[in-house]
Amino acid sequence: MSEQSHPEIRDAVRKLCAGFPGEYWRALDRERTYPTAFVKTLTEAGFLSVLIPEAYGGSGLGLSAATAVLEEIHRSGCNGGACHAQMYTMGTVLKHGSQAQKEAYLPKIASGEIRLQAFGVTEPTAGTDTTRISTFARREGDKYIVNGQKIWISRAEHSDLMVLLCRTTAREDAARPADGMSVLLVDMRKAVGNGLTIRPIRTMLNHATTELFFDNLEVPVENLVGEEGKGFRYILDGMNAERILIAAECIGDGRFFIDRSSAYAKERSVFGRAIGENQGVQFPIARNYVQLSAAALAVDHAAALFDAGQPCGTEANMAKMLASEASWAAADTCIQTHGGFGFAEEYDIERKFRETRLYQVAPISTNLILSHVGTHVLGMPKSF
Repeated sequence: MSEQSHPEIRDAVRKLCAGFPGEYWRALDRERTYPTAFVKTLTEAGFLSVLIPEAYGGSGLGLSAATAVLEEIHRSGCNGGACHAQMYTMGTVLKHGSQAQKEAYLPKIASGEIRLQAFGVTEPTAGTDTTRISTFARREGDKYIVNGQKIWISRAEHSDLMVLLCRTTAREDAARPADGMSVLLVDMRKAVGNGLTIRPIRTMLNHATTELFFDNLEVPVENLVGEEGKGFRYILDGMNAERILIAAECIGDGRFFIDRSSAYAKERSVFGRAIGENQGVQFPIARNYVQLSAAALAVDHAAALFDAGQPCGTEANMAKMLASEASWAAADTCIQTHGGFGFAEEYDIERKFRETRLYQVAPISTNLILSHVGTHVLGMPKSF
């Protein structure tokens, strides 16, 4: 995103983030705990409800405004991964839910009374081949009985609701592999201990991710979003928003690293002069800036298409790939520029270095993006 877009939003986010300095995030990182105070403050300021229409208590702004929020959070050294799904996951309900579901949930999501931050799609044996998920919801009268397993489901312990993708028709019985999947809204407050078990997964970054086990979990039929069997298409809408927003987080990370690298290169003196005078130090930082600026334009373009209601799957994928690679390159340069200090906790660089590496793997891996472009855009044969 252009650094000049949505200046009022950016300024307000920067001021909010100033209250959550590096010490706050380092303490959470050491203990792998959730940033409750940060999420509460963001919620109360209305930043997590920017995409919810005003009729339901939100700001009714577009995705471009949401990207500005997340970019500034990450540029400030904070992390939006703890709560970014509160922004986009509700889109499944907004676009495909019934009027009753919208009225019941969206105002409470906008106010923060209800947290909808969990997006239950990925499974251990399916990975990113979503059509091969096996978690199954069997209809019995006025309820579904859910059995199966999910993995890498972030924020499940900190969500009141979860958007769950499951099969209601076996893959082999569906007309097409993408058919026969349905979306259910799971009330986590009732489900845990009554058919749902959450198991935290400790990783190299503080992302509150988990594994979920469903054992005859009962979900009311009224919690079905849209039509049975058409859930995969509903989920794709949310995935495009997710990729664009996470691309914006990468832009913010990249700007954080470039800000830190260039500042340190100007002030650090070795052999009697600033290290930034050396082209070997200066040029990699300048290259990071060029790469990140190009990636930001791609994010801007994808968000504009999304806001205009235009197809944007390819653009969302490409923006996410470019931004994730640009932020990672900037992170690597930042470590190199700082030398040993880059590995010191107190500089916050090593924490952000770990955090930004995630985005070449999730929410979709770089190789799958390249496969999409190679087959769907360039018309080459599929390798799988």
